[in-house]
Amino acid sequence: LATGPRQNNSIFYEIRKYDIKPSKMKEFVEMVNKYLHLRTAHSELLGFWSTELGAMNTVVHIWKYDNFAHRAAVRHALANDKDWQGKFLSAALPLIEKQHNEVAYLVPWCQLGKPPKEGGVYEWVTFQMKPGGPALWGEAFRAAINAHINTGYTKLIGVFHTEYGLLNTVHVIWWNKSPDDRAAGRHRAHEDARVVAAVRDSVRFLESQQNMLLIPLQCSPLK
Repeated sequence: LATGPRQNNSIFYEIRKYDIKPSKMKEFVEMVNKYLHLRTAHSELLGFWSTELGAMNTVVHIWKYDNFAHRAAVRHALANDKDWQGKFLSAALPLIEKQHNEVAYLVPWCQLGKPPKEGGVYEWVTFQMKPGGPALWGEAFRAAINAHINTGYTKLIGVFHTEYGLLNTVHVIWWNKSPDDRAAGRHRAHEDARVVAAVRDSVRFLESQQNMLLIPLQCSPLK
């Protein structure tokens, strides 16, 4: 997060979160795994996950766009894609209770990461920061993220700052080998003076925080 230019002023990421009817979660996931190739033929998918802890019967997915004109063109093409509309969308929509989307930018000091191997779990942490934007809290937030990275117990995948949706929101995605490895690493981090100091400095700008443990779907590029 910085007051200067972003990594690329046009590229952005659409974060979509769907609440699925509890009795239909298995059916929805099976449909996504079977037909998502019809959707990814139109634009790039970063990852597609289902929630394990922190929320229930929810899926989260992230799409990359070159600019807003690119997104508009993709949405137009999808509306006219008979396979996508007929094989997936018409059957999937009745399974969804609620949809939510945000537009976010990757912060300038973060490159998208990849897990060192498949088969782990992802932690999605949403920070609601005080109004004022990165000019107010960006430096302290970055220091807190770097302090966790430096412990070595977790792998950073990405840090995203909202542009549309609830503003002053930052989503941070971490990867761990397992929930138990994550728990052990958090214990060590809480005893690390560097982490304690950095978190203490950044938390004064924090309004709220939500953590979710995510499991990647079979079709997800990030596994």
